[in-house]
Amino acid sequence: MRLWIKDPIAILADKAERGIVVENGLISELVPAGREPMLPVDRTFDASKHVVIPGLINTHHHFYQTLTRAHPDAINKELFPWLKALYPIWAKAVTPETFRLATRLALTELMMSGCTAASDHHYLFPGGLEEAMDIQAEEAERVGLRMTITRGSMNLSQKDGGLPPDSVVQDEDTILADCERVLSRYHDSTKGSMLQVALAPCSPFSVTRNLMKETAVLAEKHDCRLHTHLGETYDEDAFCIETFGCRPVDYLEECGWLNKRTWLAHGIHFNDDEVRRLGHACVGVCHCPTSNMVLASGQCRTKELEAAGSPVGLGVDGSASNDNSNLMEGVRHALMINRLTYDAASITHLDAFRWATEGSAKCLGRDDIGAIRLGMMADLAFYSLDELRFSGAGDPLAALVLCGAHTADRVMIGGKWTIEDSKPTTIDIGRLRAEHGDAARKFLEAL
Repeated sequence: MRLWIKDPIAILADKAERGIVVENGLISELVPAGREPMLPVDRTFDASKHVVIPGLINTHHHFYQTLTRAHPDAINKELFPWLKALYPIWAKAVTPETFRLATRLALTELMMSGCTAASDHHYLFPGGLEEAMDIQAEEAERVGLRMTITRGSMNLSQKDGGLPPDSVVQDEDTILADCERVLSRYHDSTKGSMLQVALAPCSPFSVTRNLMKETAVLAEKHDCRLHTHLGETYDEDAFCIETFGCRPVDYLEECGWLNKRTWLAHGIHFNDDEVRRLGHACVGVCHCPTSNMVLASGQCRTKELEAAGSPVGLGVDGSASNDNSNLMEGVRHALMINRLTYDAASITHLDAFRWATEGSAKCLGRDDIGAIRLGMMADLAFYSLDELRFSGAGDPLAALVLCGAHTADRVMIGGKWTIEDSKPTTIDIGRLRAEHGDAARKFLEAL
């Protein structure tokens, strides 16, 4: 079927003023001003009330943390104290049932904001949660979102000088064996894939040097991506120097991670030489503006990283440090904090959109999503300008960011509608809210 998405208010694409044609899940035609589709269409969707952009792509999250939003023990803290407050609670209350609900809610919330693909960094494996990756694969299919599941890991606990409690880490052999299993079962690198796998040791303060090295070897073997936290806080820099005798980027290189397979979460505290080295190696960086502001972690050097050659993407980060899973809000926050970092003229709404779409796709190693171009997957987000906040807006695309768009009216993934009239087509959000809320109360009881 050929579907003409006709006459949008505005569209984030070149020479597509009259819309695009979607066929077999792909963008098969761009329709410029004054023209109609070159071939007959089977159906037409009237987009005259919509601003259309490529589906947003979230490249860093911790879905399980939706269960501890604004937790009384963790608010108003920086990263290390925040983690120390929450690790014991997560260790007690994250079960397969609560994890499933957390995953479903995060995926749904992301999609409702205009997200069409997401990566989750899951590294917490208390007893009983060994099948966490299987749960996430099932829930991604249920919700209808493209997903990169990251088989995260921690094996450096408090007894070894690390940060996490002993009950949430696994030994190296268990971790590597499950990485092999998950890759063999779920990693699909073909065009239009709905599910891919990345390997993601959590951070320098929660994994050993050897696990980092062995994970890099495994990623090379299976041709998959690598992900970890790096350069988020000064505490992390100090930990690396004290524990490993080097700065985080030196540690990354020593472990065999300084290459184009890798994308990093946060990437704030890099010096000029480290930015140059990361860019030369094409290491991606996921900018998490909301989390960085909530935790007062610092400001990512987005312009310098991009200029050096590093792809820059966007992520909402875990909901306990962001407190929501809204990537469109993250686009606005990225614009604001980068203008504060640089200036108002050189950071535009188009930069923020680029980070959330093409930049994020590059971080995930994908060239089939992230833009509205011929042959790309038809992953699209549609926003109406009917709310009071948009009244008087002159530039529709800029208005989405500057006036604070929050919820997509429609979302299409691979040519299929997954959001209609601001509601998901596959999920009962009233029931999800009630079930997730009931599960979250257990985490308050764990105080």
